[in-house]
Amino acid sequence: MKATQLPLDLGHRPALAGEDFLVAPCNAEAVAWLEAGRRWPGPALLLHGPAGAGKSHLARLWSAREAATLTGPEALTPAAPPALMPPGGAVALDGAEGVAGDPVRERALFHLVNIVAQAGGRLLLVARTPAPGWGVALADLRSRLLAAPAVAIGPPDEPVLAAMLVKLLADRQLRPPAEVVAYLVPRMERSFAAVQRLVHDLDRAALAAHRPITLPLARAVLTGQGEP
Repeated sequence: MKATQLPLDLGHRPALAGEDFLVAPCNAEAVAWLEAGRRWPGPALLLHGPAGAGKSHLARLWSAREAATLTGPEALTPAAPPALMPPGGAVALDGAEGVAGDPVRERALFHLVNIVAQAGGRLLLVARTPAPGWGVALADLRSRLLAAPAVAIGPPDEPVLAAMLVKLLADRQLRPPAEVVAYLVPRMERSFAAVQRLVHDLDRAALAAHRPITLPLARAVLTGQGEP
């Protein structure tokens, strides 16, 4: 029996600089909206898309460029809205759907929307799904959310999957040969979350096998056979 090493998840640091974000057909509309932030038709914009689509990455890039406050729903307390407004008047709320069902957070977000509008600022709401599906109980907030323009990040095509696969593997200091990427991309599930799962599984398999990612190893991981 071949001895194997127990894979330990020691974490990794992904590259988050602006030049590391791939602009592609699935996200080009979202990028265009964020670049036109001061020309939005209203104070708020909803950016939504599936897990792993790069929403939080875009929110960080936009926040850095606009000198915006970047926060989450946990920060929405009754006293929070005025304090969240920076001098530039821009705020990004990541995980915005997390306010739904919490009366305190819903009312705080409603006040934040009004404060941003009165100041002529911008509010970027980032979520996995469009606002109609959040289940917001506060009618005034619901109407504000439904009136805001929404832009989606769509499903990735093969070039995007390939680029994500290479980038996420590089974030873990893994650089498989091109034949591995060429084999995996047309056979894997076409979703952002699937890329992340596959990279995680490849990393663990390579660590357990004490060798780089090869085509046989990649084939075994993709088909769920484990390390060959």
